[in-house]
Amino acid sequence: MFIKIPSVANSGLDSLGVDVEVNVLEKGMPAFEIVGLPAKAVSESKERVRAAIINSKIKFPARKIIVNLAPADIPKEGSCYDLPIAVGILLAVLNFKVPEKSLFFGELSLDGSLRHTKGALLLALFAKQNGFKNIFLPESCANEAAVVEGVNIYPVKNLKQLITFLSGGEKIEKAKHTKEDEVIFQEFDMNEIIGQEAAKRALEIAAVGGHNIFMIGGPGSGKTMLSRALPGILPLLDNEESLEVTKIYSASGNIPPGGSLIKTRPFRSPHHTISSVGLTGGGTIPKPGEITLAHRGVLFLDELNEFARSSLEAMRQPLEDGYVSISRSRERVVYPSKYMLVASANPCPCGYLNNEVKNCQCTEREIEKYTKRVSGPLLDRVDMHIDVPDVETRKLSLKEKEKASMESSDDIRKRVEKARKVQKERFKNEKILTNSEMKNKHIEKYGLLTKEAENLLQSASSKFSFSARSYFKILKISRTVADIDEKENIEPTHIAESLQYKIQNS
Repeated sequence: MFIKIPSVANSGLDSLGVDVEVNVLEKGMPAFEIVGLPAKAVSESKERVRAAIINSKIKFPARKIIVNLAPADIPKEGSCYDLPIAVGILLAVLNFKVPEKSLFFGELSLDGSLRHTKGALLLALFAKQNGFKNIFLPESCANEAAVVEGVNIYPVKNLKQLITFLSGGEKIEKAKHTKEDEVIFQEFDMNEIIGQEAAKRALEIAAVGGHNIFMIGGPGSGKTMLSRALPGILPLLDNEESLEVTKIYSASGNIPPGGSLIKTRPFRSPHHTISSVGLTGGGTIPKPGEITLAHRGVLFLDELNEFARSSLEAMRQPLEDGYVSISRSRERVVYPSKYMLVASANPCPCGYLNNEVKNCQCTEREIEKYTKRVSGPLLDRVDMHIDVPDVETRKLSLKEKEKASMESSDDIRKRVEKARKVQKERFKNEKILTNSEMKNKHIEKYGLLTKEAENLLQSASSKFSFSARSYFKILKISRTVADIDEKENIEPTHIAESLQYKIQNS
């Protein structure tokens, strides 16, 4: 008997239909084979399915069973085919019906229960786009899939429950999306950081425009604390951004059981020993790296000079393009990577170069070798460069009244949200969300300068011999500062402030 059960295969963030074709033969020696370019996890499905059926108190057919995953020329990876294979086998020997336009998806445990399986959101989006009405999947994945409206989501606890339902027995209630709590991720509050007002202002500008920022300062100056306070001033993801981020985390298996849409902006902080593949993505079967997992959020690289140069150089093109393309012999996958790069470093190996209190112990050669670990072209792609000086000891003993007068992350975030709304309205007909994403055509259209501001920029450009990239970076940052000040045009004060964040050798 021939049975066809619809399912899907995921390639990057895209999904394509897969027909699980099950042929249960009346003649021949008992056997169980899976064909159609299955990966190891798919091939092992035979033993999981067999044990799950037997432990669900259902007799496993002692016949020759051939399962084909079609189309057969596309690699199949993961454990999501367990459920459709089991349903196909049982449909050939039991008396029940499968509703039309239904997808089956999920990994089986040996006892017949369904385990959490990655990719539920991608499955639901595929179902809606291709006219499927029903999805049967693990109970722990139901809330993730229920985000997509217009598709019936059936949360299944175990194989026996599903067969009972399909046989006309006890019903399975359709899942309803449970909204996620809107919580701002905040490791530190800005009012916990004493001093560093210039750095806080720079981080506010970076948060508004989505600009990359590089902080240089000695040990203990507060670079790490400032960076970890940044998520607290970023607004929550809007619906469009939330869906983008959730798709990435769904495909990579980073959404926990019962999880749903991600509303908090990602904050990724990999260790400097990370490999190039771990940072940008890749592998035999392409997986997203840290730059993709930080999409629409923050990628914090502490001690930038300690990262392998090859890893950092692999970031150059994604920083410019906003996506990373991974090509392998069998497939090509494109992952989005529009994130804020926040990096920090010491000025020299010992960290005390130009320090007024402690003497630097490094030689000129050591300093030169240390600074050259990060290439000029990579630094040129970072919009804002700031020095983070040491905080005077006397400031650390501020009175409670003085501390209470310092701005909190909530106060700064309100300004950031207000300025972000201005950008959202400005770019509503463009395919960008923030000022940092502007191309030259956008800068020409929206980077309107007063005559005085234009004269100041031209004068600075001539004096410091700006490259074309540096010139446009100044305009982008100036546009952001003008948005914070609620100004329609860029004024001389906005240009002047933006020039403070210019890399010295550009």
